[in-house]
Amino acid sequence: MPELPDVEGFREVLSSCGGGRRVTNVEVRDPGVLRGVTVRRLRNEVVGERFGEPRRHGKWLIAPMDDGPVLVWHFGMTGALVCACADEPPDPHDRVVLTLDDERQLRYRDQRKLQGVQLAGNEAAVGHILADLGPDALAVSGEDFRRLLDGRRGAVKNVLMDQSALAGLGNLLSDEILWRAGVAPDRAARELSAAEVRELHTAMRRVLASSVRAARVPPRRSWLTGRRDDPDPRCPRCEGRLRSRRFSGRRTLWCPRCQSRPPGADRDVHPGKGG
Repeated sequence: MPELPDVEGFREVLSSCGGGRRVTNVEVRDPGVLRGVTVRRLRNEVVGERFGEPRRHGKWLIAPMDDGPVLVWHFGMTGALVCACADEPPDPHDRVVLTLDDERQLRYRDQRKLQGVQLAGNEAAVGHILADLGPDALAVSGEDFRRLLDGRRGAVKNVLMDQSALAGLGNLLSDEILWRAGVAPDRAARELSAAEVRELHTAMRRVLASSVRAARVPPRRSWLTGRRDDPDPRCPRCEGRLRSRRFSGRRTLWCPRCQSRPPGADRDVHPGKGG
């Protein structure tokens, strides 16, 4: 599933491929990905418009255009935004194709079609679309992070993945951050100590910084992410056997040894240090 780093990568694609370019054609190959907008309205309002500078909030990509309309993209479980030459054969899962004035194309590609493309008439309408989201995980301050954990019931893993609490984190990032911070995923969020919350926020910032540079959650062997699909997954820090269970329908992986330690306990290895 695309998480914050993936969508930040899509923002870079949109900025480098579409920034300042005019849309000359809109081809909707599958109207099933349009949300709240018809094919006709999308074409009428987007063709002839020029892309401004895109931005991201959580897992949402916001693409303003020069005369007011704003494209709002969500990538669901399998979506991506691809820059391609117009003469490249389409992928079977290319759902919406925007041709630009330099003959390149922006292709919204999605296999499962769980989310899609919306069109907002102005910035106020964008605010309405994003109204239920919490602060962006890449920008939230330590103090705000502490307050949002204090105010939420339930396991910390579920709070991290709750987009209304904190926008941008998904399953992989949440597991990685909790493992780095030494916090078990089933700990009650509002019962974490101040030291644990600080360590969790620091781990989140470091994991996101590395992941954004890679435009994905990197499957490094020094990361929990790099061990998830092993037949017998072992902790990159202590080599103990990892445990797995489902939280809110998603597979959660953690180390019962490293993620049971008290706050500030020494660790033998610092995975991913410096990157």
